[in-house]
Amino acid sequence: MGKITGFMEFERIEEGYTPVAERLKNYKEIVIGLDEGQAVKQATRCMDCGTPFCNSGCPVNNIIPDFNDMVSRNDWKNAIDTLHSTNNFPEFTGRICPAPCEAACTLNVSDEAVGIKSIEHAIIDRAWAEGWVKPRPARHKTGKKVAVVGSGPAGMAAAQQLARAGHDVTLFEKNDRVGGLLRYGIPDFKMEKIHIDRRVEQMKAEGVTFRTGVMVGSLAKNSKVTNWAKETITPEQLRQDFDAVLLTGGAEQSRDLAVPGRELDGVHFAMEFLPLQNKVNAGDKVKGQLLAAGKHVIVIGGGDTGSDCVGTSNRHGAASVTQFELMPQPPAEENRPMTWPYWPVKLRTSSSHDEGCEREFAISTKQLIGDKGRVTGLTTVRVEWQGGKMVEVAGSEQTLKADLVLLAMGFVSPVASVLESFGIDKDSRGNAKASADFIGGYATNVPKVFAAGDIRRGQSLVVWAIREGRQAARSVDEFLMGYSDLPR
Repeated sequence: MGKITGFMEFERIEEGYTPVAERLKNYKEIVIGLDEGQAVKQATRCMDCGTPFCNSGCPVNNIIPDFNDMVSRNDWKNAIDTLHSTNNFPEFTGRICPAPCEAACTLNVSDEAVGIKSIEHAIIDRAWAEGWVKPRPARHKTGKKVAVVGSGPAGMAAAQQLARAGHDVTLFEKNDRVGGLLRYGIPDFKMEKIHIDRRVEQMKAEGVTFRTGVMVGSLAKNSKVTNWAKETITPEQLRQDFDAVLLTGGAEQSRDLAVPGRELDGVHFAMEFLPLQNKVNAGDKVKGQLLAAGKHVIVIGGGDTGSDCVGTSNRHGAASVTQFELMPQPPAEENRPMTWPYWPVKLRTSSSHDEGCEREFAISTKQLIGDKGRVTGLTTVRVEWQGGKMVEVAGSEQTLKADLVLLAMGFVSPVASVLESFGIDKDSRGNAKASADFIGGYATNVPKVFAAGDIRRGQSLVVWAIREGRQAARSVDEFLMGYSDLPR
């Protein structure tokens, strides 16, 4: 370790944010990363403990104590090499991962955790600035062709790994740009899309072919899933043209709100709202963009997607923004001895909340109210847990004004019609049925068709998507070659 007493001498340093008044005027990234000196001090806090729970807390098993030690010694080049050995895209996770590694940090038992995410952020930004991130094309080609369907973090990670193993990889994306939910679900103020674009250029140099605007399989006619495809390819054609097919689409089926008035204009899924702003930011002309300007906005759903709706609505100039959460308000601080090293339930306040937002907990929507076919408000009721069940609190009904209601209650499954068009068995939650076993993992019931990421495990984190993409790439490589040198 850089300094044996570092964790006693230095306090945790949080990344900063641009001032609220300034950042609400644009969609630029708002996080101010650590400078070199701050990153070194933060890394020096790492205790290099005998059993580094941070490694197992991280889904991609980043070798965290090692790169912390390297940063503490100003060995940035080896730090990025170590980080890249487990994580293809640390610029994604360093910006939008909630950092389960920090919850598992041994220092977090009695003090503030090491700022692992901020160190990761600093390492990869330094690497790009220094020109250390270069294409790594395969030395030898295998002659095998692999189709990867879905260009989110799982698909990108899998495609990169398979290309580096020497396979000819084509990555298909139904939308007009690469990135999946990273592109059209994450607002630019959390992660600008230049980070995706330069990885795409790196992967092209490594031999990956990108085909956007191509729908593989089919979507139901009434599907609300974002889809700007201009052509369709059948599963049969894909299996005929490629030696293996890996499905890495997202869990795009949004959880709906089954209450009276759901059909009113002005009630939309979050994924009908967020992608349009990202397209505008990219320079596209969007007809009929959903705007929150001057409106009283209700966001139903207290998670990250809801927070993204809050931040975007504030940038539109909403008259007011209120966010609903069905569950009761969690404690401000977790009971660390009880929860460590696992992810704790505690009150989390995002940068979007700081920009202006009323938060309501333990509240349920009873009905949506409208006038002339358009939403004007909603009726709510307070709820509480009694005997393990959620019950309404008598006399707690109220009516709130709403001109725009955004449903951000999570995602229940991948689009069923896509899996059905391939004939893939589904699990009880509607996901592609495929195990993550070490041998033969990620294979579906359909010969030479694999599945990884949210389409297999359900709605999850970007870091889990990268993990599954990497592991599935190894399984596909083993299937094609009989063995694999790719890391798992």
